[in-house]
Amino acid sequence: MPPRIDSAELRMRAPPAAVYAAFASAQTMQAWLPPEGMRGEMLAFDFREGGGYRLRLVYEAPHHTPGKTSQDADEVQVRFSTLQQDRRIVQNVVFDSEDAAFAGEMRITWTFEPDGAAHTLVTVRCENVPPGIREEDHQAGLRSSLEKLAEFVQTR
Repeated sequence: MPPRIDSAELRMRAPPAAVYAAFASAQTMQAWLPPEGMRGEMLAFDFREGGGYRLRLVYEAPHHTPGKTSQDADEVQVRFSTLQQDRRIVQNVVFDSEDAAFAGEMRITWTFEPDGAAHTLVTVRCENVPPGIREEDHQAGLRSSLEKLAEFVQTR
């Protein structure tokens, strides 16, 4: 079976530079990246090629699917493998989990394409998605993060 790829896109009322800037600090990423129903805790952050971040995503609802790292949380270690200012960000993501269903490295590519005056088409593409991540949950999470990113950059 070939590695799974999940993707989503959303047109935002903000220029590519504003969208790219939303990735450049721990505070901004923590504000928009966690999908609906989760909150983020940025444990480490270094925005440069070869740098990365460690993020803890905590489930807010008492009844949810068990976390990958603990009963109520997922932790990821992310490396920025490519940073093309205002155009593209490539991340290599490893889940902190003892469950083999979440093993391996997932590659996430964010692209920012100018789309008319002061608009950007943002695409997120996840390659080598671990089999333990349900596709419908992942798609919902990607859409939620994109919507939160749009709200974040459009109100700046």
